Amino acid sequence: MMPLSTTDSILPQTFSTKNTRTKLPFIVGLTGGIGSGKSAASDWFAAQGIEIIDADVIAHQIVAKGQPALEQIKEKFGDWVLTAEGEMDRAAMRAHVFAHPNALIDLEDITHPAVREHAKQALQTATSPYVILSAPLLLESAEAGLAKLCQRVLVIDVNEDLQLARAGARDQQSHDKIKAIMANQLSRHDRVAQADDVIINEADLDALYAKLQPLHEQYLQLASTYR
Repeated sequence: MMPLSTTDSILPQTFSTKNTRTKLPFIVGLTGGIGSGKSAASDWFAAQGIEIIDADVIAHQIVAKGQPALEQIKEKFGDWVLTAEGEMDRAAMRAHVFAHPNALIDLEDITHPAVREHAKQALQTATSPYVILSAPLLLESAEAGLAKLCQRVLVIDVNEDLQLARAGARDQQSHDKIKAIMANQLSRHDRVAQADDVIINEADLDALYAKLQPLHEQYLQLASTYR
């Protein structure tokens, strides 16, 4: 993905509903490896009045009790995916996917279209000058198609030692478990190679915010011409 200058033309994206055809807003995809500080960046953009659509939140919502996607998952894998309360047994599904790699493909065949559709619905109603679409696997999950919705991709980058330290302190997970998560994500090199904008987040929050400010101003300018 080639970086855009403020003078580059950006074709508007649209999607169809039953009776309308609605232009989507200017969308910045936000991603980064575990422990990179993606959430801190997302919170900063939200504090500037920018709407945040979080793919992780959507992914949890679509498999909530009673949702169609959860019923499809049960039909595909069996009743064991549900707890006694009728909710998704995330621990059991996680263990199953790790033990059966092909099961992840089957699971994503169900969840990815639902995540994309819910994200597009949320984008349709967004009213801020531009929108942040936050997804830890924005670039890995090609089937979800979320990156294709974005006019720009912003990567929050950090070295792997700092990833381990931050994620371990935040989630109280072992380094082995964190490394397993990192193994399922793109390498730093591959992630950065697909970015339009990259922020190295290896200092404190004030340093991160100082780097985000000029990007925010750039996105406002791009969004003003996009609309």
